[in-house]
Amino acid sequence: MSSLPPIRIILAKVGLDGHDRGIKVVARGLRDAGLHVIYAGLWLTPEAVVRTAVDEDADWLGLSLLSGAHMTLVPRVLQLLREAGRPDCGVDDASHSAGKQRLGPVIW
Repeated sequence: MSSLPPIRIILAKVGLDGHDRGIKVVARGLRDAGLHVIYAGLWLTPEAVVRTAVDEDADWLGLSLLSGAHMTLVPRVLQLLREAGRPDCGVDDASHSAGKQRLGPVIW
């Protein structure tokens, strides 16, 4: 058994997409794998997501957005993380990029 604390990940739906079945399946899988998962909810702004990541001291953000706005919203999240002093928080936008936009170490 590891003495390290579990990895803390925030899962969030950014933008106007309201379909959340997939992110809930991912949340359960990550939880079952031993991660500390916080599902932040639907229709969030980049500001709300980063505020949650800072408040919860997250190691990772898992963003899901199917609205086509990933080219605008993901860079905004990254900018806000830098401004909040959390450039170390990994971000994975697997919604459109199938992991190609993964930033930070791979955890699974």
